Amino acid sequence: MRRRLLAGPIVLLLGAAIAVATPPATTAAGAESGGAVRPYTLWYDEPAPDTNAGWEARSLPIGNGAMGATVFGGVRAERLQFNDKTLWTGGPGVPDYTYGNWDAPRPGALEAVRQRIWQEGGISPNDVLAALGLKSDTPRHRRFGAYQSFGDLRLTFPGLSGEATGYRRELDLARGVAAVSFTAGGVRHAREYFASAPAGVIVARLTADRPGGVSFTAGIAVPANRSATASAGGGRVTVKGALTSNGMAYEAQVRVIGQGGRRTDNADGTVTVTGADSALLVLGTGTDYAADYPAYKGADPHAALTARVDAAAALGHARLRAGHLADHAALFDRVRLDLGGELPAIPTDDLLAHYGRTAAPAADRALEQLFYQYGRYLLIASSRPGSLPANLQGVWNVLEAPPWQADYHLNINLQMNYWPAEMTNLAELAQPLHAYVDGLREPGRVTARQMYGARGWVAHHASNIFGHTGAWDHPAYFFPESGAWLSLQLYDHYRFTLDERYLKRTAYPVMKETAEFWLDFLRTDPRDGRLVAIPSRSPEIGPSTAGAAMSQQILWHLFTDLREAAGLVGDGAYATRAAEVLAQLDPGLRVGKWGQLQEWKEDIDDPAETHRHVSHLFSVHPGRQISPRTTPELARAAKVSLEARTDEGTGWSKAWKINFWARLLDGDRAHKLLRDQLQTSTLANLWDTHPPFQIDGNFGATSGMTEMLLQSHLGTIDLLPALPGTWADGRVTGLRARGAHTLDLTWASGRLSEAVLISGADGEVRLRNDAFRGGVRVAGPRGGQVAHDRDGDIVTFQAEPGVTYRITAMM
Repeated sequence: MRRRLLAGPIVLLLGAAIAVATPPATTAAGAESGGAVRPYTLWYDEPAPDTNAGWEARSLPIGNGAMGATVFGGVRAERLQFNDKTLWTGGPGVPDYTYGNWDAPRPGALEAVRQRIWQEGGISPNDVLAALGLKSDTPRHRRFGAYQSFGDLRLTFPGLSGEATGYRRELDLARGVAAVSFTAGGVRHAREYFASAPAGVIVARLTADRPGGVSFTAGIAVPANRSATASAGGGRVTVKGALTSNGMAYEAQVRVIGQGGRRTDNADGTVTVTGADSALLVLGTGTDYAADYPAYKGADPHAALTARVDAAAALGHARLRAGHLADHAALFDRVRLDLGGELPAIPTDDLLAHYGRTAAPAADRALEQLFYQYGRYLLIASSRPGSLPANLQGVWNVLEAPPWQADYHLNINLQMNYWPAEMTNLAELAQPLHAYVDGLREPGRVTARQMYGARGWVAHHASNIFGHTGAWDHPAYFFPESGAWLSLQLYDHYRFTLDERYLKRTAYPVMKETAEFWLDFLRTDPRDGRLVAIPSRSPEIGPSTAGAAMSQQILWHLFTDLREAAGLVGDGAYATRAAEVLAQLDPGLRVGKWGQLQEWKEDIDDPAETHRHVSHLFSVHPGRQISPRTTPELARAAKVSLEARTDEGTGWSKAWKINFWARLLDGDRAHKLLRDQLQTSTLANLWDTHPPFQIDGNFGATSGMTEMLLQSHLGTIDLLPALPGTWADGRVTGLRARGAHTLDLTWASGRLSEAVLISGADGEVRLRNDAFRGGVRVAGPRGGQVAHDRDGDIVTFQAEPGVTYRITAMM
């Protein structure tokens, strides 16, 4: 990747070799800095290579939702690569941008496709693309755009001498703080980095244990696909310009504040600090993007950015750090998971390499605990209210042309990003998703009207930050079910929170308008008189047909949820209309000739197919049509399909399969998929790899591990429904269940010992666990008995909001 370097002295050090001596084993876990082994910390005994491959596999991510950065940890040349989720090429700034819509009307195109499908049973998806899609641009993302690297904050330390010893680079998930420490020339150096959501900036602090021991030059380098000017004044580095693609204005500022010593503003736009005791760096970014269709353009970022950076700098390090720690802990500390893991004093990359390959169960459980919380950490870092949602790479990207544009894939990937949000007690972090989906409605109305002559709104397989709702340029990208699937996720937020205001103002309007599109799109299948989607395809595999299983299952959930939601908001007429559609709708559930759950309405599944998508199991997860509890025959068919697909797949595919097997109540198989993901689809920095890096696998794995411990999609709260044998003893606190309940669970020898439930609403609570068959005690806040009913493995009682209940299985 070509890069324009704005800091002259930095150019000389980009390829500099770094000498780092591995610290002795006695100090590897942080003894030199006086810290004990922390259970939620990634750490390494060497820097990440200063390459794109090093960024992907070994850099350490921090983020505040809107901004992200990755820490390489170089000794004499540090690199802090940073991002802002609003910096994209493409979009309305490109003169012929069309939001993915046609350049000219295509009368009769849709009906011609439908007629062919009725006549032939199924057609090539390439024929659908030719009729309804777009031709590729050169480069492909010219109009669609791609997420961009903002640049690199480069720090050079020419005064450091001698070999670096006692090196440690770490990321403390519980604090949201990355750090680098080492000894050089008899001086202990420490560098700390965090991304403050309250202040809206990224913060670095450099210290040394010898007075006057901090000397460095700071500058910002940006990619070559933009104009750029750099200046330095008053200890502030400013780099600004516009992207060549679309003219988007961008600006980065870093304030450099030394404690003692001397600061020099250099003519090349860098700042040098000499002989300081410590230094504080405050980095901020901004663009002129605004989430406002159709222009998506706001004010020049300079004034707001300057005010934000100055306000943060005025707080000073202590207050910035305290504010960040409190903000981060308020989210991260809600859930704790103890599987009996104990981190050994070895670097995380070694821990990962040894996972499942040695007789060290405590170390393996420790890595699983770490991986679980890493998914929660990454969501905290990449999705905060007021920011755009987490994309295919969260908030992190180093390339000008990242894989799949680092965009928003709407046929599972964006949805998977937010699977852990509700159940792992991070519900407010889904607000960017809700706002994004709501923002697709306006451009999506144009696409619905132009492509389909339909009311409502629609979106397809992939979107950007510029309202791209058309079908684009690949057969896989024809997936109008995207909007319906996203609508289901919005309603599930209501099911977890019971927030009626949110339901009325956000979820229900989106759901209703989504349904209006499908009321116009659905057609009656002449073969059996049922309503089906046509054209319809199982994502990224097979022919375009009528009534593919995933399409029908998504629509069953849409109209089922809509019927319920309409009743809750008092829209009786629409509840009736949804019920009428459900009575006619093909539900997409069929058992085929080899015992499989059919992927298409026709029994054409290939038992040798091992494709990464297993879309016809949507109703197992994230849906709720199929379960061993309610539909055992269909659940058996789902297992047959899942076995045929095998446990192989990309990182995110393995993560989805963890969720599938958990919902099918097979904890050992779910755990086997988790082990496979860690061993074959996880990078040294614990990022998931497709390959390449794709963050949804991290989120999907955390979701799947939670589904092994708690499920509530069927109305009953299922405790430890898919507990694997390897997790015989453990405890988890703070998980959320639908119905606005919070639960802590403790178990031993594979048997539930106690559940603690904090009720978020009044009404009946139903809990399920096999240990209840031997009797159960339900105690209220002062230890008094609470009246309850027990029916086999289910206990039922009436709860009051805000009350804590302790449920103990009798021995």
